Amino acid sequence: MTTKPSPAAASAVPATGVSTDVHTSGREARDRPAAGSRGQAAASGATTTVGSGPVGPDEPAATRGRTSIADVVVVKIAGMAAREVPGVYDMGGGLSRTLGAVRDRVPGGRPNVGRGVKVEVGERQTALDLDLVVEYGVPIADVARDVRENVIAAVERMTGLEVVEVNLAVGDVHLPEEDDDQAPAESRVA
Repeated sequence: MTTKPSPAAASAVPATGVSTDVHTSGREARDRPAAGSRGQAAASGATTTVGSGPVGPDEPAATRGRTSIADVVVVKIAGMAAREVPGVYDMGGGLSRTLGAVRDRVPGGRPNVGRGVKVEVGERQTALDLDLVVEYGVPIADVARDVRENVIAAVERMTGLEVVEVNLAVGDVHLPEEDDDQAPAESRVA
């Protein structure tokens, strides 16, 4: 006859003083994406646990427990950081930008800051893919460098995750005359 250890025993600190990290709940394992899975994290709702430290009454309060960061958080941080860079006009592919423009015009609609951002998040690291539209006349290599630097700095500072790569795909160039095409037409009647 086999006995199942109690949840308290499964996460107990061994006599050596080294903590163990045993998950007794299957929910967290189901919610975390498998290694190597890529996709729009905003749709998956997955979370990543960052910084679980030693446990016990002698440990400082700041190291007790876990901090879970949802993938959508990394998506939003990266999207905002990329949009802050001069020379980035928009993000996402053609269809997603079109749908985003319609969504932005709907009363009460909010802009999707995660549009054009895909993430793969592990326990301590993350990799990001961004689709950009740059403004005409800007040096694309310089904009790409600045986007990478800003995204890496923001994600690492805010989440504590190590950013291992930021892949950029420049899918379009925004031309100045395109603004004229999108301006509302003046009425021909008074």
